[in-house]
Amino acid sequence: MHIQNLGRPLDNKLLAALPRQQFDLLAPHLTTVSLQQGDVLAEPGDEFDQVYFPQSGMLSLLAVLRDGKAIETATVGREGVVGAMAGLGLYKSLIRVVVQLPMTVSKISASQFRKASARSEAVRNMCVQYNEVLLSQARITAACNALHAVEARFCRWLLQSADRAESDTVMLTHEFLAEMLGVRRTSVTEVASKIQAAGAISYTRGHITILDRSTLEKMSCECYQTLVEQSAILI
Repeated sequence: MHIQNLGRPLDNKLLAALPRQQFDLLAPHLTTVSLQQGDVLAEPGDEFDQVYFPQSGMLSLLAVLRDGKAIETATVGREGVVGAMAGLGLYKSLIRVVVQLPMTVSKISASQFRKASARSEAVRNMCVQYNEVLLSQARITAACNALHAVEARFCRWLLQSADRAESDTVMLTHEFLAEMLGVRRTSVTEVASKIQAAGAISYTRGHITILDRSTLEKMSCECYQTLVEQSAILI
């Protein structure tokens, strides 16, 4: 097996952390694809027929209400996986999964992933462990959305996005941000202007650049650091 022919699946931290023999159960069945911002990978009620391991970029997990409105509950970058619980049995999505930042992913069919999981305790543990990460992230995000001001949430979200993008510049429109944060577009515009005036960011034509990360962290709520710390413990 030549890993280089598969794209770069080992850019995903979960795949890279698997013992080589366990990774080899997955490797022949992995394919690498590029995804664009706004691509939808799953809707509530869909069966996960693919398991996605991001190599770059970011996926957003959205809770969708009956009136069609949605709000982000968690994000997944190259440290994680989406659809992994399909490895433990047939798994229907309860959320919308959308590409938030342009990305490359390694994907594997859920049926092949289940076969590998049945043969590997390491793969099964990976499924359960990362599910705990997502649950923890969802709990913190829910508390943050309920208790903290839009400005602090905006900063927390931007820091998360920059971490996932591994860049100080991310491509995000106000409309997209408004949906992720569950607020009106005008609120995002006001907050972005305030943060830009503080010298923390610059914003032009859908590109946000972090100019002063320490200022942005001070303007963020405690939830950003909590997410970083909990992820370090659980992963």
